Amino acid sequence: MGKQDKTNCMRVLESKKIPYTPHLYEADPSLSGEDIAHILGEEPSQVFKTLVTVGKPQRYYVFVIPVNAELNLKKAASAVGEKSVSMIPQRDLLPLTGYVHGGCSPIGMKKRFPSYIHQSAAGLDRIFVSAGRVGCQAELAPGDLIRVAELKTADLV
Repeated sequence: MGKQDKTNCMRVLESKKIPYTPHLYEADPSLSGEDIAHILGEEPSQVFKTLVTVGKPQRYYVFVIPVNAELNLKKAASAVGEKSVSMIPQRDLLPLTGYVHGGCSPIGMKKRFPSYIHQSAAGLDRIFVSAGRVGCQAELAPGDLIRVAELKTADLV
């Protein structure tokens, strides 16, 4: 992978000397998270998606959950101490995070937001998250992900 192919996520991981393995696949926006897990030859419970929500105006939260699960908005709101949270409009994702839909990584966003990961990650030996571009996943130890992305664990699904 050339220097210009590196994503913000990869640059952050490398600058912090965190071992990871990039996995490239054909970028296809119609693929679901479960399709991507299948392409990687992994269980969907090990492949996580990154979701960005908003609570009170201008209060954003990031949730990282298994691709085969759905974010429970009540549990998510409870985890962050809000009455309610909702998904941000897709058009707001790039200006807010620097990442596009389908390529949003919990690592290396433009700004830091309070971020949470589903508690199931703690029981895994490795985890896959978007490496910051559609068609690219990063495989790393959950503890490293939690540390570098400053994630708290919570029951979110």
